[in-house]
Amino acid sequence: MQKTSQKIAALHWESITEDLHQKGFAIVPNVITDEQCEALKTNYATPTLYRKTVVMERYRFGLGEYKYFDYPLPNLIQTLRTSLYPKLAPIANAWMKVLNIDTFFPDTHKELLQQCHANNQQKATVLILKYGKGGFNTLHQDLYGAVYFPIQTVLFLNEPDEDFTGGQFVLTEQTPRAQSKAIVLQPKKGDLLIFTTNFRPVKGTKGYYRVNMKHGVSEIHSGERHTVGIIFHDALS
Repeated sequence: MQKTSQKIAALHWESITEDLHQKGFAIVPNVITDEQCEALKTNYATPTLYRKTVVMERYRFGLGEYKYFDYPLPNLIQTLRTSLYPKLAPIANAWMKVLNIDTFFPDTHKELLQQCHANNQQKATVLILKYGKGGFNTLHQDLYGAVYFPIQTVLFLNEPDEDFTGGQFVLTEQTPRAQSKAIVLQPKKGDLLIFTTNFRPVKGTKGYYRVNMKHGVSEIHSGERHTVGIIFHDALS
């Protein structure tokens, strides 16, 4: 997967970093190929790849299904996870610094997982989600334990308005003492969305303050929609 790691290294990280600082998200086009998208969707039916299946309506999470990958992760996902993390850790550390939060994220993903495992967070959190007509995902945050990385990513495996309609990715931003702001996105097949897991800093007149964010998926009107969520920390269960 050297080509994938080289592609990640060659991205315009200055622009991505600026988007994350200013908006809390960044869309990176064409990170994986159509063939890679199709392979991930086909492998949804391979039970040995996964440790857990969640039917969303049972837990009032929405309508649809997702599966957590088990270790070892597929090569493509493992490469993306380990290649993206070192680019995102400096952004996360900058956020902690300006918000005066006493947390520092290590340089490598291996070291982050060591912190997770020391806290008994040893389960893989990368997941693949599948929605049909009427499917949706309620607003949430993917934390999974006391040790968590504040930025995560989603790979989009279907082409909007061809494979499905509706199903926009929704972010909400809750500024203190103000109404929530909704951000609606529709990345294309093969695109990568990078966004904040929990909160981001915003500069005000008296310094930086914390803005909480959640994410979800609006109702799918037709077709099928698949995504892969890459969360960098591990889970307790």
